[in-house]
Amino acid sequence: MKQSTQHGDSLDDAPDARDWRKAMSDHVAYALLVYTALQIFVTVHALEGGSSTILPYLALVVLVTGIIPACRWFEKRWYGLTDEQAVDPAYHHAFRADIIRLWLLAIGLPFALTALFKGIAALA
Repeated sequence: MKQSTQHGDSLDDAPDARDWRKAMSDHVAYALLVYTALQIFVTVHALEGGSSTILPYLALVVLVTGIIPACRWFEKRWYGLTDEQAVDPAYHHAFRADIIRLWLLAIGLPFALTALFKGIAALA
């Protein structure tokens, strides 16, 4: 059995402590999966809708050129925390704000991109 130190429990000794770094990494991974699934679904739906331009395919390219670096930015913000900061409850509000932004981006961007590309295609 592990013994706690005088300065408090280590991350391994405190199973109820939330590691903000790991939690953000998990959210980023799930957000990328959701974004990818939505982007493919929405783009395929646009293609079935009779769009004969290359614009829906361009929307899929945005996955690589835009969303991955954006998600990586969220993860990097939290990766630099020390072990003590990583379990500090004072970071809860900042973490929640980043999670909300991340999920709004992951869910909203596929629909926004498809609407943008459909609008461009309608003008052409």
